[in-house]
Amino acid sequence: MKVLIIDDEMNICLSVKNILSDENFICDYALNANEGLKKFEEDTPDIVLLDVRLDGMNGLDLLKKLKTMNPQVPVIMISGHSGISEAVEAMKLGAYDFLEKPLSMAKVKVTVSKAYEFKMMSLDYQRLKNKVDAAYQIIGESKPIKNLLATISKVAQTDAKILLRGESGTGKELVAYAIHTQSKRNKQPFIKFNSAAIPSELVESELFGYDKGAFTGAVSNKEGKLEQANNGTLFLDEIGDMNLTAQAKILRVIQEGEFERVGSNKTRKINTRIVAATHKDLEKLVQKGEFREDLYYRLNVIPINVPPLRERAEDIPLLVDHFSRYFSQELQIPKKMFTPETIRLMQSWEYKGNVRELRNLIERIYILIEEAEITPELIENLCRKESIPEFWNQTKPFKDIKREFEYKYLSTQLKMNDNSLSKTAEALELQVSNLSRKLKELGIKN
Repeated sequence: MKVLIIDDEMNICLSVKNILSDENFICDYALNANEGLKKFEEDTPDIVLLDVRLDGMNGLDLLKKLKTMNPQVPVIMISGHSGISEAVEAMKLGAYDFLEKPLSMAKVKVTVSKAYEFKMMSLDYQRLKNKVDAAYQIIGESKPIKNLLATISKVAQTDAKILLRGESGTGKELVAYAIHTQSKRNKQPFIKFNSAAIPSELVESELFGYDKGAFTGAVSNKEGKLEQANNGTLFLDEIGDMNLTAQAKILRVIQEGEFERVGSNKTRKINTRIVAATHKDLEKLVQKGEFREDLYYRLNVIPINVPPLRERAEDIPLLVDHFSRYFSQELQIPKKMFTPETIRLMQSWEYKGNVRELRNLIERIYILIEEAEITPELIENLCRKESIPEFWNQTKPFKDIKREFEYKYLSTQLKMNDNSLSKTAEALELQVSNLSRKLKELGIKN
């Protein structure tokens, strides 16, 4: 670990260097701000010890520069002349700690060691966050995805309730996370709760928490997901599967911002943004009495429809490349090359499981196929899919099956060519006017 000491007193620099060198730290020093700045630029240290008062520049001004250049480097301020105001100002500017002269060398060693531990933890956190951000990345450049991203950008800065609608596997959780990360709550927790994944009798205790003795096995108090998400975002996935009792309690949280844990009479205040999601028809559930109408209207302030993969087939090449890179790194396998014919074949398939199904397919390819080049034959043998499932086995009047084929074929080709009439016509070797007339006849909008 490298430590840079910036102090205009030679004896301080040498004393600190000697004591830290004994602890196996690699130390260098500078006697003025300009020299310190130059050494910081040339060989970025892991830790900086910086005097508040220096020749040529105030130490606090240098601190600002260092934090701008590399905010990950902890800076420990040292001074024998500063008051409490300068110490407070240094901490506001991002200093890790503040040591007063005459320096206690034992305290210097402890502070430098803790600063290094803090830096390593920060780097680990950043790596983990980057990995999570990559996993939650919304991939696509199609019109539906561009519209979705524009909507996310608009609603993220508000605290409006959002209801995400869409088929299973379309990426509703990714949309919820994007809303959170672009909101003012992005430094606070993003907590997920899936009603369909938890037995109905446990939903309330998991969501609202419980107090000791609330039921057999409740040996201590426990925070629920709602409290864990305080000041942040709670993502209620599959809200349509939540039981009516829990629905009533969530409604109260939305209306009044308060709740009680299971087994407690203490009312707790909460400031949590709720983003809900479902693949079910909530309107039908309301009519059946299986979903509260008042909760539906509370959640459905801003409805967002997450498009299925069949509506954005032009994104499939990007998704294949994204998942290919991911599984190459995850499984430590060289990245495979998908031929253009393979990509076109994959674009023609129907994915009932949407993006999740495509992701699973790429993982299966990486695990089961040894070849570096992925051809149509390889994945057809692996998946046993047809380009248009069960199409050829249907017995219908020829004119009907012909129209159905033309509709499916031309719809797919349009999506593969970014809904561009001219690009599709060129690819199919058709006149633009003829293609336009055929699309109009079939009722296909581009």
